[in-house]
Amino acid sequence: MSDFHTLTISEVKQETPNSVSISFNVPDALVETFRFTAGQYLTLKHRLNDKEERRAYSLCSSPSEAILKVGVKKVPDGRFSVFANTKLKAGDTLEVMPPQGTFVLEPQPDVNYAAFAAGSGITPILAIVKAAMEVGGDGKFLLVYGNQSMRETMFASELLQLQKEHPTRLFLEFIYSRTQEEEALFGRIERSTVNFLLKNKFEDTTFNDYFLCGPEPMIDLVSATLKEQGVNEKQIHFELFTTAEEGLLVESHDGNTEITVTVDDETDSFVMSQKNSVLEAVLEQGLDAPYSCQGGICSTCIARIKEGKAEMRKNQILTDGEIAEGLILTCQAHPTTAKLVIDYDDV
Repeated sequence: MSDFHTLTISEVKQETPNSVSISFNVPDALVETFRFTAGQYLTLKHRLNDKEERRAYSLCSSPSEAILKVGVKKVPDGRFSVFANTKLKAGDTLEVMPPQGTFVLEPQPDVNYAAFAAGSGITPILAIVKAAMEVGGDGKFLLVYGNQSMRETMFASELLQLQKEHPTRLFLEFIYSRTQEEEALFGRIERSTVNFLLKNKFEDTTFNDYFLCGPEPMIDLVSATLKEQGVNEKQIHFELFTTAEEGLLVESHDGNTEITVTVDDETDSFVMSQKNSVLEAVLEQGLDAPYSCQGGICSTCIARIKEGKAEMRKNQILTDGEIAEGLILTCQAHPTTAKLVIDYDDV
């Protein structure tokens, strides 16, 4: 199920002093495999210092561009992000899993959208903006984008070019926390910012959907402010790039669970400790289960419980309805029954 393909890098472009975009060539035989919807992400795999590293990065190209491009911001002590920013070059290869993710937009003509992004949270939002502009019609798109400075703003020139091409439809509101720039707000994306833009500057525009991407505190604040304004929760879509949640303590039962796992149409059974997550136990058995972030903020490792129960330490992805249907993030799930049956294929 961890269906990786070797792709060749066609370009590594320096976007800011601390970020790059990476574009991939896709062979004709894999075009359908890597077809995607705006907002989805790729999982990249590479061996660094004899250790396998997997990272999920959102696609910042639109589906119509016929190119796979992701943005990677350098993170202090981030093994893969530092490698990508300093070592990767055109002609190198990486193992890439086909696109995944539910933070997506299939835009409709004449529909208005708004997005709030901070830092590298712009990557899926950029793809969503492009898709909305390409669909045509008179629909408007408001993008509120926070950074430390213009110098650290990923894809600033690309966004400004898009605005130039769609002056009556795309509205950019840059916010900088460390520098004061002309035609930009100063500070961070805060409750007052959201209220000013939606209740005053764009009070005559009704937005159908809102897309939030970036650190968890920003997403929580914007989401709460939108709900205060009467926005239905179903209209608010978000994707975390970092989380402040420490995780919950999960109840332990008899200490061990007999687990049965189906992945790629093959079924294996073994005994695991309830101290481990389901994913940890599955990987220890050498099973080829899908995973990426291992932090509960992507959806790569989802499986369905067929029998038994498990509790998740973190969950920022699955809805209450999906959990009721038996879906779990296996990187966060610990068994709480003596027997557990899960299926990675039935998702």
